Amino acid sequence: MENQIEQGQIIKGKVTGIQPYGAFIALDNGTQGLVHISEITHGFVKDIHEYLQVGEEVKVKVMSVNKDEGKISLSIRATEEMKLSVPQPVRRLKISENSEGFNTLKDKLQEWIDQSEESK
Repeated sequence: MENQIEQGQIIKGKVTGIQPYGAFIALDNGTQGLVHISEITHGFVKDIHEYLQVGEEVKVKVMSVNKDEGKISLSIRATEEMKLSVPQPVRRLKISENSEGFNTLKDKLQEWIDQSEESK
């Protein structure tokens, strides 16, 4: 393994293989690293094939280099900004002023349906 790959670098590579646990990336200097499934993108990844294809060029960040074992840990998500979702407003049901204590769902269902229709 050459000395030019260092932790923290952002470099380009090509996907050479995909396994259930991660994707292998060939780097320009002839070495290969692994992007663990948790480092593919922000959020949960069930199937890596939904995000990457063999032969695809990707930008990766070098997370760690273990020269003794010849392993390079890479991350794609570290090169991307985390996209924050805009929170959706919470719809609240009105509580009737004349309601007392516990009511069963069956008793309240029609009232909730009517309230939902009114708020549209």
